Amino acid sequence: MTDAISPSAPAVLQQYYRVLTAGASAFGDGQGLRALLSDHLDFTGSLAGHISDATDGFRKGVAGFIATVRGITVVREVHDEHGSAVLYDAEMPGGTVRFAEFFTFRDGVIDTLNLHYNGQDYLGKGGR
Repeated sequence: MTDAISPSAPAVLQQYYRVLTAGASAFGDGQGLRALLSDHLDFTGSLAGHISDATDGFRKGVAGFIATVRGITVVREVHDEHGSAVLYDAEMPGGTVRFAEFFTFRDGVIDTLNLHYNGQDYLGKGGR
């Protein structure tokens, strides 16, 4: 379901993309994702806007993404000691949508996430 993120990515990010690509049945109630997020995830996304305490809401949003995505192809990734950026194409029921995710990490978990994509294109291609 994915062209894997490289082994040079931080371990928490490798686990994050495994969760995104394992499918809805593996996602369950999202506790596997929850373990990868800080207690107060700072999230910014095209549809949700900025939420400073987004951990539970983000988990619900990811459930909708996982339910519709058919595959992820990583286009480019950049990592350093402070964070990562990942550009990928998600195959949706109605076509491909490009996403860019910018992460910072703290204490081995994702602390901030800025997600960039065309929200209307995502919804139009079957995203929820």
